Amino acid sequence: MNSSRNSNNNIVLAVYKENRTVFRLNDIALLTGESNFQSLNKKLNYYVRTGKLENPRKGIYAKPDFNPEELACSIYTPSYISLDYVLQKSGIIFQYDSRISAISYLSRSVEVTGRIYLFRKIKGEILVNTAGINRKENHINIASPERAFLDRIYLDKDYYFDNLNPLSKQLVKELLPIYGSKALSERVNKLLEND
Repeated sequence: MNSSRNSNNNIVLAVYKENRTVFRLNDIALLTGESNFQSLNKKLNYYVRTGKLENPRKGIYAKPDFNPEELACSIYTPSYISLDYVLQKSGIIFQYDSRISAISYLSRSVEVTGRIYLFRKIKGEILVNTAGINRKENHINIASPERAFLDRIYLDKDYYFDNLNPLSKQLVKELLPIYGSKALSERVNKLLEND
C-alpha cells in the first residue's frame, strides 16, 4: 500500500518538475517509467478528481493554469500555430480574434475550457516541412509571421492584410517553394510589389 502511494506521488512530482504544462498519456508514461497504461490512466484520473491535474481533452493531462499554446500543439499532432493568431500578434492583421489558429492534417474547431482552437487542413508535405516554424520551449511549434502569411494566402487566396511591413520579403520568397504553387507565387509577388 505504501509503495503504491509513493508511486502515485512520483507521478505528480514528475509532472510538476517539468517546465511543460500539457502532457499526453505517452509523455507521462515516459516521464514516470510506467508501462501499464491502464493503471497510469486510473492514477491520472484520480489526480484530475482531486484537482492536482486537469484533463482538458481525452488523453491529454495538464497542470492547472496550463499554457493554451501548448494545448493547441497537443490536440492534433503534427500541428503548428499559424494563421490569424500569428498574424495578429505580428501586427499584420489588426482585427482581434481570441481563437488560437493552427495548421494540421484536418480542419476542426475545438472548444476546450471556454477557448476555441481552430485547425485548418493543409497538404501533408507542407505540414511536415519545418522551414519557417519555430520550436519554442514546452513543445510549442509556431509559424514565423512569413510562414503564417503564406499559409493564410495558400488557404484563402483573397485574404486581406492590414500591414505587410513586419514581413521579411526575403524570407517570404525563401519559403514560397514549400507550397509548390505557381499561382501562390504570383499572388504573393503581386501583394509584395503593391506594399
